Amino acid sequence: MDLQKFLVPPAESARRKGPHDRIVMSSRVRLARNIKDASFPGWAKKQERVRVLELIRPTVEGLPEMKEAFSEAMDSLSTLDKQLLVERHLISREHAAKSVGSGLVLNREETLCFMINEEDHLRMQALRPGLQLRQAWATIDTADSALEKKLDYAFHHELGYLTACPTNIGTGIRVSAMLHLPGLVLAEQINPIIQSVNKLGLAVRGLYGEGTEALGNVFQVSNQMTLGESEGAIVERLEKVLAQIIEHEENARATLLEKNAKMVYNHIGRAYGILANAHSISSKETMNLLSLMRLGVDLDLFAGVERSLVDELFILTQPAHLQQQHAEKLSSEERDLLRADMVRERLKQVNRPNPKSPGVPGRGLDKP
Repeated sequence: MDLQKFLVPPAESARRKGPHDRIVMSSRVRLARNIKDASFPGWAKKQERVRVLELIRPTVEGLPEMKEAFSEAMDSLSTLDKQLLVERHLISREHAAKSVGSGLVLNREETLCFMINEEDHLRMQALRPGLQLRQAWATIDTADSALEKKLDYAFHHELGYLTACPTNIGTGIRVSAMLHLPGLVLAEQINPIIQSVNKLGLAVRGLYGEGTEALGNVFQVSNQMTLGESEGAIVERLEKVLAQIIEHEENARATLLEKNAKMVYNHIGRAYGILANAHSISSKETMNLLSLMRLGVDLDLFAGVERSLVDELFILTQPAHLQQQHAEKLSSEERDLLRADMVRERLKQVNRPNPKSPGVPGRGLDKP
């Protein structure tokens, strides 16, 4: 099966809606599971990894939710395919580096994904747009319960589910949300927020998880502890923290508009100016500027523009998605040129930001 034809088109993916989606871009719940009496993937020899893959993969494919799913061994996927999946946040960067003995099963809606022989034998995740942690948990819990009836999980009556990394032992659950927080960044309040969240036992990471930077003012917030607390309690605790972060971000935006509107408009206007006129632009700069334009859309500075346009460009301007549109292999410099061309073309019909807001009553940027 051709992965590139299977994946949901970026325009369709960008139109997905969810609660609080102007700040919470997506919710994810992931479970780590292992097969009893089998070596963890990092320790297993090729033959054993293949055996585990052949055990797990058809079992996952047999789930009702996975009807018409994409299922493939990682060594059968091209480097471009793997990078596309990473850019869509469907697999980890670590799984993209896997080959023989590892696999992937992804449902048609891209709401359920199973990585086989990543760090653990099975890492399953449910994804939802906006703030939908409970819905994601319910989905993955149902799938996990069905699999547990057919697979002999490694489980200890005191420690819970056994995992390759001690930080995942117990429930094996990772609950996370991807947040767009430009208000807190512009207000220089993001570091105190991160420190407060860390003190609550939660982790704050960058766009692609552990060890990555927060490109486009996008941060991932997730639980760190998986032992000694039920899955439901972890979901509920993260929900409460996310509600506070959402409130802080909304307040930061409101305060900036009230006290420093010109600074906000300046950032957004400059971002639009570069995106609409640049002839060469890197992926990193594009994401950071699109973040400011997304903020501008949320603040109604771009008349008639939907947030989905910016979210689609978030996807399309990443290296693998840009490469996907061209048959020949592109160098970094060539991608920068083509990225700028594409963004300029998509923004042709978008007028420059024109704030007529409480911060500047009845006046736009084009008026004295």
